[in-house]
Amino acid sequence: MLAIEVKNLSYTYSRKTPYEKRALDNVCFAVEEGEFVGLIGCTGSGKSTLIQHLNGLVKLQEGEVTVKGLKASDKNSLRQLRFTVGMVFQYPEYQLFEDTVAKDIAFGPKNMKLDKAEIDRRVRRAMEVVGLPYDEFASRSPFELSGGEKRRAAIAGVIAMEPSVLVLDEPVAGLDPAGRKEILDLIVRLKEQVSPTVVMVSHYMDDIAALATRIIALRDGKVVADGSPKDVFGDREKAREAGIDLPFAARIADRLAERGIALDKRIITPVELADALAAYRDGKGAETDGASDAKDGADDGSATEGGSGV
Repeated sequence: MLAIEVKNLSYTYSRKTPYEKRALDNVCFAVEEGEFVGLIGCTGSGKSTLIQHLNGLVKLQEGEVTVKGLKASDKNSLRQLRFTVGMVFQYPEYQLFEDTVAKDIAFGPKNMKLDKAEIDRRVRRAMEVVGLPYDEFASRSPFELSGGEKRRAAIAGVIAMEPSVLVLDEPVAGLDPAGRKEILDLIVRLKEQVSPTVVMVSHYMDDIAALATRIIALRDGKVVADGSPKDVFGDREKAREAGIDLPFAARIADRLAERGIALDKRIITPVELADALAAYRDGKGAETDGASDAKDGADDGSATEGGSGV
């Protein structure tokens, strides 16, 4: 079943002015329910404009966007669309505003016109999922929380609406390594427990390699790559042409190849790299496909610090 369908989507800022800029140019793709899509591209490639179309924050100019059967072009569907697509912006903690954590998380469910009992259930569940125990945090001011706690509280406010599609814009921006791992682990839980379909914008290729089941890369408003992480990162020539940087493990594999140690070009995670090197040491040489494929899901959430941007 399709969760997202984008057809011939184009968008131009400041149309018919000297500052006119084509942000999206005939973008087409479809996302199956349950996919984890990593959306990548350099600054100005159109990523933010694209994701803001998914819940109607940006008004359609050309093309079609449909999410869970709701069309962004239908004004009568926009309200439901914004509850169906949970949008977590970069630095979401800046959007906290209520005097207690529970009230802040309840803001979205209240706008859904739910009854008090359902609002309370959703607030408690959201706080549990993000690791903020209700009895400890509900009555606290969000402005007294640590940086990581604030971000989790802000994310809880989104998932309390129980969106079936979750869109995350640079969710680990500005966090230290421990904070990054905490949020990445949380994203895995959110996919399992709340929103089965996830679209994540990130400049950290190691995070994309570890979590995404599919990559869509944008450049100058166009889709320049679309496929599994192994296919997109493994095709070095196409990745270079698309301006896609590589995960740390893939870059190390290339450096080793320059020194005569040929490894599988589809290696994209540290675990796969370690297994390939162990196999090479044991005399199996480049015959690492089996070991590499066996670890596809084992490295989920284990992205290393220092992933390069695109």
